[in-house]
Amino acid sequence: MAVRRPITTSKILKMKQDREPITVVTAYDYPSAYLVEQAGVDIILVGDSLGNVVLGYDSTVPVTIDDMVYHTRAVTRAVTTTFVVTDMPFLTYHGSIDETLRNAARIMQEGLAKAVKMEGGAEIAPAVQALTSAGIPVMGHLGLTPQSIHQIGGFKVQGKNSAQAQKMLADAKAIEQAGAFAIVLELVTEELAAWITDQLTIPTIGIGAGPTCDGQVLVYHDVLQYGPPSQPKRFVKTYANIGEIVKNGIAEYVKEVKERSFPTEAHGFQMDQELAQKLYGSEN
Repeated sequence: MAVRRPITTSKILKMKQDREPITVVTAYDYPSAYLVEQAGVDIILVGDSLGNVVLGYDSTVPVTIDDMVYHTRAVTRAVTTTFVVTDMPFLTYHGSIDETLRNAARIMQEGLAKAVKMEGGAEIAPAVQALTSAGIPVMGHLGLTPQSIHQIGGFKVQGKNSAQAQKMLADAKAIEQAGAFAIVLELVTEELAAWITDQLTIPTIGIGAGPTCDGQVLVYHDVLQYGPPSQPKRFVKTYANIGEIVKNGIAEYVKEVKERSFPTEAHGFQMDQELAQKLYGSEN
């Protein structure tokens, strides 16, 4: 079996040129990231979706830079070849360029990410350019942008009319020109996603954007049906239901403890009999 070489931005760009689909999965902790890498995934996204999936918030807005650094550090300890990208959370890149650079530097230096991801179009192009000029790779994110969910007014498919489509293409080109190495397209019509993918020299990573993007991303917990039940998502495919297995396993443990069938003698440790007699008397 060939040794897998580390994934880099150059490799990711070449995958688009070679028409090799790019695989991306979110992961938020050490064991998840370890399994994702072992499965052969190209990119791990430490998404601010951890706010919904791991921390129990109803949106990504409450997620902090400290949260992202903490979870990124756990993920990067688990991988050696997978390329790790971390979301810059809500309002950490909309202030001054200096503030944006400081926040991105924390993700790179403390979290050891290989790149950051930023939501938005032409309005964030100066920030993207500042980061890439400083040597920080940036992945863009267009379409449904969860950090703006309250402004958008819900989880709605984007690019359904001509004005939206033209603006999204212009935004994608602005982000590409600013130096981004890839762009996520979320909940975008298939036709628009195909058009943008064809117009860009950098890869597009789709989620709910059809099969023509250069790669696809799904949330770890959606792929494995792991965690509390959530509203079914049309763009998600579940490949294993480990949540049910985990729940049943823990339920069996509870049952055995209640019945006193666990632990058994095989799970314990016995003291030397001579010492036991000395300490506790002959009856032991």
